[in-house]
Amino acid sequence: MKALIAVGTGRYADPWHRFADNARRVAGILSSDGWLVELDEDVDRAMTRLDDVDLLVVSAGDPWGKGERSFSAPQTSVTGLADAVARGIGVIGLHAAAASLRDYPSWGETLGGIWVPEASTHPEISESKVSVCAHPLTAGIGEFSIFDEMYSDLQPIGDRTTLATHTWDGRTHPLVWLREKGAARVAYDALGHDLASYDSPEHVVLLRRLARWAAKT
Repeated sequence: MKALIAVGTGRYADPWHRFADNARRVAGILSSDGWLVELDEDVDRAMTRLDDVDLLVVSAGDPWGKGERSFSAPQTSVTGLADAVARGIGVIGLHAAAASLRDYPSWGETLGGIWVPEASTHPEISESKVSVCAHPLTAGIGEFSIFDEMYSDLQPIGDRTTLATHTWDGRTHPLVWLREKGAARVAYDALGHDLASYDSPEHVVLLRRLARWAAKT
């Protein structure tokens, strides 16, 4: 099983997330579960290298976050991602991935939701409760606490199966969901602001299961 993690650097970096550190931790989690993992710190290049990849993991931020839109993703990258999804690659978007790949027209629909500036939000990072929905992938995982940044008010796109939620401001917000996009299986994990998130054993177990589900292994 081969996984490629696209790591946010350059225009995909931001001041709030240490994408490379997070990606290395995720790589270790997947490697310990039998994956051959490679990291690519050029997100657009990574999208051209998916032909022999079973799982694409996106750990990257908003390329428009600084108001800079003069550069757009190369067409070869846009086509590379679209072709990989069409053939049925597994995809996982991590945390800020909901605000990433804005130059890729199919990304929001593929992921099943996006971060909308001025509308999506989160409480201050803190120890928070994650509620777990009944599903084969969550078997044996009950409600758990995690130190994380709990994304809220993401814009849903298409049908999704929610696996985990949190409650804030009197409303329930999806944190982890599954989606099928044609032949591709896609998972979004809004947890993972920093390394503390992956100190949660429940989060680690869930991430491993998401990876295997997405890649149909």
